[in-house]
Amino acid sequence: MIVKAAYLGIIIIWTTTPLAIQWSSGESGYLLAVTARMAIGLCVLTLLFIFKKLTMPLTRQAVYVYLLSGLSIFLSMLFVYWGAQFIPSGWIAIIFGLSPIITGIFSSVIFKQNIFSLMKLSGLILAVTGLGIIFGNNISISNSALWGVTAVFISTVTHALGAVLIKRVNTTLSGMQATQGGLIIAVPLFGMTMISNQAPADYELSITNWLAIVYLGLIATALGFSLYYFVLKNLDAMKVSMITLITPVTALLLGAMLNNESLTLSILLGTCLILAGLAIFEFDKHICLNFTRVSNKIFSEK
Repeated sequence: MIVKAAYLGIIIIWTTTPLAIQWSSGESGYLLAVTARMAIGLCVLTLLFIFKKLTMPLTRQAVYVYLLSGLSIFLSMLFVYWGAQFIPSGWIAIIFGLSPIITGIFSSVIFKQNIFSLMKLSGLILAVTGLGIIFGNNISISNSALWGVTAVFISTVTHALGAVLIKRVNTTLSGMQATQGGLIIAVPLFGMTMISNQAPADYELSITNWLAIVYLGLIATALGFSLYYFVLKNLDAMKVSMITLITPVTALLLGAMLNNESLTLSILLGTCLILAGLAIFEFDKHICLNFTRVSNKIFSEK
């Protein structure tokens, strides 16, 4: 029951995060929004470390992971917050839904493993086709939207690359330790970026902006992270991967209901193709196995 509740919690958090990012930034305060969010997340995790009496290893490998995690957090969040100013929140969820595919591409290059079967390549082509349908028919409405899509895609690529590089180090660090170390690196970088690039007038955010920032810091960063690793520890990878098939759809619907974001036919069709491609990419072995079983059953009956 607890695992199911945590699983549902992750879906809710990942569904609401793209919209909360938009609501937290206001018209021009995205640097303050992301800096405040990460600072709140760092404070919460620090309190958890103190409460649980956890330590931060300072071995060479551990410090390397902290640096990779920090740079990954800094670059991916910086790009997604900037890009969120120009595109609907549902589009952010769709692009981030491609993370498993992008991670697979980096894994095949870095670990020099040929993981791309014919089914996986089919899934990749299907997902790219879906992206083309969505953005090819909608990007012309605004030149700035192209920059927004590009920024969020760079954020997704940076996040996936950071995850693969951290996995390559192969340390015994827990997810909380890696994130805590990463935030210790990232928060000062966000602070310096904000001070050097954002005017004091942009520090004035509304109550709605601040509520969204607090939500992202406490719920999306601290609680969401804890729930994800709890679920990852107690469920098989297939069930966890299903989250990436659910949240783009729920985020699109949430954006339409609460933020008046349009749901055109091209967006719906493209989203279906992306999710189908992602499903084929993630579960290719199971699809092939079930197809073989069904085929054998049909031929045996004949």
